[in-house]
Amino acid sequence: MAREAYTASEAAQRLGISLDTLRRWDRDGRIRTERDERNRRIVPAAELDRLRAEAHASAISARNRFVGTVTDVKVDGLMAQVELVVTEPSRVVALVTRDAVEELGLKPGMSATAIVKSTSVMVEG
Repeated sequence: MAREAYTASEAAQRLGISLDTLRRWDRDGRIRTERDERNRRIVPAAELDRLRAEAHASAISARNRFVGTVTDVKVDGLMAQVELVVTEPSRVVALVTRDAVEELGLKPGMSATAIVKSTSVMVEG
């Protein structure tokens, strides 16, 4: 069963930061913490997920990011074709692996981001 919250030291360890940094982030409003019945700082699991997603997204250096809506997903064997409408009438079509589509849970109607770098297009859900 997944945990709903972590102690401050556990959260800091999972984020790869020091406990002092976590406390500073809390003071600065960069991380949302709560207090338990003994007034100890705890961090909701959802907050850790949010910060990990931010770190992952900022790790990609691509400058051309197009937020759009998935309009079509065609899976054939190991490959898939994903179509996003980014700004009417513009669209981006990316060929990705079937595993990527399944991992991102890409389905028509959901929001996604096309990341364009050189000749490659990456899709972020």
